[in-house]
Amino acid sequence: MAAITASLFVFLTTELMPIGLLTPLSESLDVSVGVAGLMVTAQGVAAGLGVPFIVAWTRHVNRRRLLTALLAVLAAGNLVTSLAPNYPLILGTRLLMGFASGVFWAIGVSMAMRIVPEHHANRAAAVVMSGISIATVVGIPLGTLLEGAGNWRTTFLIWAGLSALVWVAVACTLPSLPSTNAVSVREVFGLPVTNAPLRTVLVMVVLFVLGHFGAYTFIRPYLEDRASAGVGFVTVALIVFGIGGTIGNFIGGQTVVKSLRGSFVAGSLLLVAALAMLLALGTHTAAVIAAMALWGIAFGVVQLSQINTTLAAAPDTFEAAMSLNTMAYNTCIALGALIGGLFADHTGVTSVVWFGIALVALAVTIRATTGRRTPPTA
Repeated sequence: MAAITASLFVFLTTELMPIGLLTPLSESLDVSVGVAGLMVTAQGVAAGLGVPFIVAWTRHVNRRRLLTALLAVLAAGNLVTSLAPNYPLILGTRLLMGFASGVFWAIGVSMAMRIVPEHHANRAAAVVMSGISIATVVGIPLGTLLEGAGNWRTTFLIWAGLSALVWVAVACTLPSLPSTNAVSVREVFGLPVTNAPLRTVLVMVVLFVLGHFGAYTFIRPYLEDRASAGVGFVTVALIVFGIGGTIGNFIGGQTVVKSLRGSFVAGSLLLVAALAMLLALGTHTAAVIAAMALWGIAFGVVQLSQINTTLAAAPDTFEAAMSLNTMAYNTCIALGALIGGLFADHTGVTSVVWFGIALVALAVTIRATTGRRTPPTA
């Protein structure tokens, strides 16, 4: 379990690390902040669009063996990023890393749920998803601090080493996990056609992720613009967000077994409130910290809720359903970063927060008015 959680940590921090480094990345590589955000976009596009095909094509591959291969790609990609002499090479590398990241998201949670007794499956998912909180509490802020002490290349070099260590942990500690309930590419893409609850899940994931990451990707330039924040305050804000995510993950672990709908709706409304607070009081440091904490709590609850809703919608084809979830999720991370970059470059970073509010509000509206008979997972 710990090895899978650590895997999530290194995959997520690698994918989102540019968020805390956008300003120095753009200055060092001589590109705009919006263009630098394409580092998130490139990895998200590959993770989203490639995952259903790769998961289906590897449906007979032992999942432990597959995860070690994915971690090897991650380690090599971080190493190349740290040494790359130009921005196009970095973008190409991030694109390749995205394929590995997407496959991990599709198989990682189901792997954790398989190595524990069935009645502990939800708890296993919550434990693994805590890797998200660890990444935001420790990983992304640490990367920002390392950049402040040295440069962004050092950050990616260290993450290459961490990825290699996790590769060793997975290879040495995980049991053999032959592939189960995997299906062909045609069957994967046929699931939303025949499964209405899964269609609803995918729609709300698309809207929520577009809104959340459209705003979150540009949190550093937003705080620099509105609150005149330096690297120290940005780091603290990111840590507070991560601590909030840890709390939200714990809360979600308790609430999703009672109400999947209620968990998603409450978490999304809290996120909208946090973004509204940033808009209204974004020049006050105490208010920013409070808003980031609320945002983190909301994200932790919603994140666990949408995964368990996917399981409830397709329990017999969970890995295939998660590949579609991952496709929607990561593609929208990419699109959120892209659209947010366009807003940031052309209408200012404040407009990115408004974009987040609008999309998350639409997601919660859909969730609140559809699928009322979807039961919570056991």
